[in-house]
Amino acid sequence: MKVILLADVKGKGKAGAIVEVPDGYARNFLLPQKLAAEATTKTLNELKQQEAKRAKQLEREIAEAKKTSEKLEGILVKVSARGGEGGKLFGSVTDKEIVEALNEQHGIEIEKQRLVQGEPIRAFGSYEVKVKLGHEIGGVIHLLVVEA
Repeated sequence: MKVILLADVKGKGKAGAIVEVPDGYARNFLLPQKLAAEATTKTLNELKQQEAKRAKQLEREIAEAKKTSEKLEGILVKVSARGGEGGKLFGSVTDKEIVEALNEQHGIEIEKQRLVQGEPIRAFGSYEVKVKLGHEIGGVIHLLVVEA
């Protein structure tokens, strides 16, 4: 019996795959557990529509990531922080502070989880903070930490 897997099934395939399985295995395990659906013309058409919908969503996400990456080029974000002698900060500049400053100063919204910092920022100065926007698209935020 041909079935469309609705979830990953060990030894059979990934979700969305069309596989040939024994009738008893399909009727007694896959179908009652809702791990698969019988491969009829209706379900095949639904699968094609879902794939097309996913492809459009992926295109939209990639376009949005590229647009955000282009916006990040050439902008400077200033973050003010309190510090002591020798240019050292009291604490460090957090991802949340960077994201809030970016949104306030340039109107660009990014999730703080997308920022990639090697080490915490604990001194005044100029920094480059990498941003992973998804789908292997990234950007760089030029950050200037100044004394409050």
